[in-house]
Amino acid sequence: MKFGYTIIWVDDVVKTVEFYEKAFGLVRRTLRETDKSVWAEIETGETTLAFSSTSEAEKLFTSGFHRHDPAQPPALMQISFITPDVGTAYIKAIGAGAKPLDAPKTIAGGQTIARVRDLNGVLVSLVSG
Repeated sequence: MKFGYTIIWVDDVVKTVEFYEKAFGLVRRTLRETDKSVWAEIETGETTLAFSSTSEAEKLFTSGFHRHDPAQPPALMQISFITPDVGTAYIKAIGAGAKPLDAPKTIAGGQTIARVRDLNGVLVSLVSG
């Protein structure tokens, strides 16, 4: 078995992809729009980070779901990006509109980590490699 995708459902897929390109320097692989939903994939290495519109989630999860909400505490999940310069990546992400949570700090073992929330409220960590 191989991990394939992380999918995050958001209200505005195009705006989210543009944010990830600007904030984290990621490259768009796919963007497909239909009359009912939008799907996008971003290059992140071996695992695909994908975004899909909440209109699709409404069809898939008919019993309901919790939307990401930047005004509420973050959901207990995060995506992490490995970078050689956490401090610079953190400042770039904030400059692109990310909300700062934890400034870069060195933790036990010597790894540097910082956390931000994206424009949808998704928790994103920046970690030294």
